[in-house]
Amino acid sequence: MNLKQLTALYDFSGKTVAITGGAGILGGEIACTLAECRANVAILDRAPELAERLMPRLEKSAGKGIVVATDVLDPNMLQKSAAEILTAFGRIDILINGAGGNSPKATTGPALSFFDLPPDALRFVFDLNILGTILPSQIFGKLMAKQGEGNILNISSMNAFRPLTRIPAYSAAKAGVSNFTQWLAVHLAQEYSPNIRVNAIAPGFFLTEQNRFLLTDKETGELTERGKSIIEHTPMGRFGNPEDLLGTVLWLLSPASAFVSGVVVPIDGGFSAFSGV
Repeated sequence: MNLKQLTALYDFSGKTVAITGGAGILGGEIACTLAECRANVAILDRAPELAERLMPRLEKSAGKGIVVATDVLDPNMLQKSAAEILTAFGRIDILINGAGGNSPKATTGPALSFFDLPPDALRFVFDLNILGTILPSQIFGKLMAKQGEGNILNISSMNAFRPLTRIPAYSAAKAGVSNFTQWLAVHLAQEYSPNIRVNAIAPGFFLTEQNRFLLTDKETGELTERGKSIIEHTPMGRFGNPEDLLGTVLWLLSPASAFVSGVVVPIDGGFSAFSGV
């Protein structure tokens, strides 16, 4: 394979990508990069106004971008979102399940023990991460089954490999996302088409709006004790940048990984490989 052929593998011209949680820090970077690689990109988010910061970049891209309000826990809204994307672009080739997150109410600490974590908070975290991955996969995966081809990329977490202290619901939920990724890869390939692939990435520690002030001090910008512990256990000695996800994401979504399905790829600066000794 020559350089021209290799470069062509990462040209997403004519492909349409739907990305849930696409207005977030990590999802937004992925969405814009795919648009720059000539894909048509639909950013799905329950807070679509957050995507306004992305529009100047999308408008300059070789691909096209739209923003669609949705709720990954509402099948009816997801159906309407899929219809809106089909009206705009004609088909959907790729689904990125980027919606997810934790809740302070499901996090243990000095004022809240594991034994007192409220069921509603635990249920919220499980629903957002597990159902928030399964339901879009049902709606958009059905379209891919009819097409006979497609690509689904889930966002798991380093917590699925190495559960962190204080966040039991989030760690367990992301472990479920990894397991579901493998299950869905087998199911869609065997029951519908071997040309439908399902994979996941497992980001390590990236500074986002959700965790920034757990890992850095709001006033000084210095690392918190939790932030210091993470860096000490990350051989590369830093947090990830959104751009650090892009190479793996593009590879998993492109024909360059045509024989790869059912894998969960850590992007963690070596965190999962380090025993602490």
